[in-house]
Amino acid sequence: MDSLFAEVDRETRFNAAPLAVRMRPRTMNEVVGQEEAVGKGTWLRRAIEKDALSSVILYGPAGTGKTSIAHVIAQSTNAVFVEVSAITGSVKDLRREIDAASQRLLLNGKRTILFIDEIHRFSRSQQDALLHAVEDRIVILIGATTAR
Repeated sequence: MDSLFAEVDRETRFNAAPLAVRMRPRTMNEVVGQEEAVGKGTWLRRAIEKDALSSVILYGPAGTGKTSIAHVIAQSTNAVFVEVSAITGSVKDLRREIDAASQRLLLNGKRTILFIDEIHRFSRSQQDALLHAVEDRIVILIGATTAR
């Protein structure tokens, strides 16, 4: 649950963020160069526009917009967006976010999108902690990876 000052905190962090973060696209129409993935008529674009997204893995070289697309999805849907690092996030962090997502779903009917950048670096224990939450749709997983 957000604190009273959560919006002010987000705005302060955004204003201090690097220019590249502040200039990220905010809508699907602002995403450039990813027509095959999110162009008009693609299944991903339709799912986002209908707010009916299921879990996805975004793959591509560094700098191609995977994280930007995840943030656009977050702003385009009626879900709470949570980001966990595959590298620094622990199983405890994942369980905390899954518990919070479960509470949001039960109390408010609000879905949670869990974004994990560099998901290919997830350990076996991190995968195990996440599996049931994804299968039971407690969270909608968006993973981003550069690995094949």
